[in-house]
Amino acid sequence: MRNAMHTDTERCVRAVRSKDARFDGWFYTAVLTTGIYCRPSCPVVPPKAENMVFHPSAAACQQAGFRACKRCRPDTSPGSPEWNHRADAVARAMRLIADGVVDREGVPGLAARLGYSTRQVERQLLAELGAGPLALARAQRAQTARLLIETTALPMADVAFAAGFASVRTFNDTVREVFALSPSGLRARAPREDARPAAGALSLRLPFRAPLTPDNLFGHLAATAVPGVEEWLPHSLEGVGGAPVGAYRRTLRLPYGHGIVALAPRPGHIACRLTLGDLRDLPVAISRCRRLLDLDADPVAVDGHLRTDPVLAPLVDQAPGRRVPRTVDAAEFAVRAVLGQQVSTAAARTHAARLVTAHGERVHDPEGGLTHLFPTPDALAALDPGTLALPRARRATLTTLVRALASGDLPLGVDSDWPETRARLLALPGFGPWTADVIALRALGDPDAFLPTDLGIRRAARDLGLPSTPAALTARAAAWRPWRAYAVQYLWATDSHPINVLPV
Repeated sequence: MRNAMHTDTERCVRAVRSKDARFDGWFYTAVLTTGIYCRPSCPVVPPKAENMVFHPSAAACQQAGFRACKRCRPDTSPGSPEWNHRADAVARAMRLIADGVVDREGVPGLAARLGYSTRQVERQLLAELGAGPLALARAQRAQTARLLIETTALPMADVAFAAGFASVRTFNDTVREVFALSPSGLRARAPREDARPAAGALSLRLPFRAPLTPDNLFGHLAATAVPGVEEWLPHSLEGVGGAPVGAYRRTLRLPYGHGIVALAPRPGHIACRLTLGDLRDLPVAISRCRRLLDLDADPVAVDGHLRTDPVLAPLVDQAPGRRVPRTVDAAEFAVRAVLGQQVSTAAARTHAARLVTAHGERVHDPEGGLTHLFPTPDALAALDPGTLALPRARRATLTTLVRALASGDLPLGVDSDWPETRARLLALPGFGPWTADVIALRALGDPDAFLPTDLGIRRAARDLGLPSTPAALTARAAAWRPWRAYAVQYLWATDSHPINVLPV
């Protein structure tokens, strides 16, 4: 078991007394005298130190009999950054639970994906998080239920099943136990000015740890957007004072259907509007959107480490909190990475758009220009390579990739083992270090992925006086570990390329 922060009582007490929001999601404070649990930044007067105990997860607090604070809503704090930068079984399990695997496949399905026995998975999660997979999934269902109760006018029975509960009775009992209110009481407390969209459409806020610089994050997504699947709309969501603001929009392929999401940076949160064909997909859609925008990162830890390098320090100070633009679908991104080999951003978008039009599933979008879901590996495995307007070698690379994805020989997802998957990618014909590394960086979520052969990185290195050859730059970048993926963002941002500019 790792040296978890919740075991360091003195440090936790200091964080609670200073109401330090940087530690929200790292640990939770349970108050013995009141029976509630809070996030470290809870605005109430801190309890006495002897009345505080600390837990590593909301599920552990709930399992110990504590209920969520009504002021700070600890169940809605950003997720622990531990699950972003770790690749061990516990971290992979947490990413799978957030993606809804326990609700869809049960604990045996979770264990099978990880390659462990059910008993081993339960023992590891209990040792590190104080709760097993069922309790962790239950806490996620409770959070989803609260969101639906407070932001929609759905009947409670519909909320129960959309949140993943097996029965209305279990739903009622869980809400009362976790929030110390009945579902109707929870809805009555919700701010009346909140808009309540129709069933299937939800407006919510995605929290993150400050600071966050959105320029490269949304700039990258907008500049590389595949027509029909993604777009930037200049007036898609309301901002401060009701003013319209731009938003990145895209289609989502989800376990029970499809969805469309609009995401926009706001002060202190990301505005998110989800339209879902099936509300049971809500927790998975939220998890994937958070992953897309890297919202569970710990920018203080990342930037603090990168600032120790005198070359990177001015770049970090100029725009702290850069995130890594990731993806909602690892297989989709792998296909797009191959299409982007040795071509411009515009050419890669054109190639991807042709695949989407020919093989993607059509969707209806009443708000904008989204027309398709990105095609699945199964759909692409049936394509005729001769129809691809690509060099012969790249056609072979693409068809080999989609066959490996469709057959399951190359599993890509939140549970992927980073080093093993990178090795498998490099074993495919036509896959060099750049393609494998960009997939590791954006699709697998490896925070230490590095792109020493990337043209933009080599140009930035030259301009900053860093070594520009891949081998020498890799050696120089060893000091940036384990956050080299974030160093890539700061290096890319030295260029005037559209990926670095927040669209207006």
